[in-house]
Amino acid sequence: MIRILAVFAALACILPAVVPAHAQAPKLPAGADPQNTLVIDTTKGRVVVKLRNDIAPKHAERMKQLARDGYYNNVPFHRVMAGFMAQTGDGQNFNGTGGSKYPNLKAEFSKVSFQRGIVGMARAASEDSANSQFFICFADASFLDTKYTVVGEVVSGMDVVDKLKKAPAGSQSGAVADPDKMLKVQVAADMK
Repeated sequence: MIRILAVFAALACILPAVVPAHAQAPKLPAGADPQNTLVIDTTKGRVVVKLRNDIAPKHAERMKQLARDGYYNNVPFHRVMAGFMAQTGDGQNFNGTGGSKYPNLKAEFSKVSFQRGIVGMARAASEDSANSQFFICFADASFLDTKYTVVGEVVSGMDVVDKLKKAPAGSQSGAVADPDKMLKVQVAADMK
């Protein structure tokens, strides 16, 4: 019995600790700045977003702050429309009607076009009403150009975004029953 325990103790010292994939520091695509990259672990897998602080510095900073606050954790993709976009980021009411404790942001429009994988800030009727909610485009949505702030782009995990539960075909609201969630959102530089 003692010999068996000694063998297990020796193996424990030799074998590396097994760390769950979601707890490991992410392998970022070449050129990705860990200070401006969000790692979003969802119920369908991991999505990595490069924040565009070069064109939307205030919006990028807000997303990093909310990630660091834990505001985005366990927040649903409340509006998901096939062929258009997946919207999330309401950590207040979880249904698209809420925002964070921080003030709304002035628009930071750019010439970057809304295409597959582009991340934009959701807003109300006012151009200067973006707060916490954002969306990821499934396909070309260039009709949104210069009307919404481009804040980032998916650099890894669009296959995961494609798997998110979508609203029924023909739904005007895009509301999803029992939606997928962002389980944890982190700034890549903060991950160990």
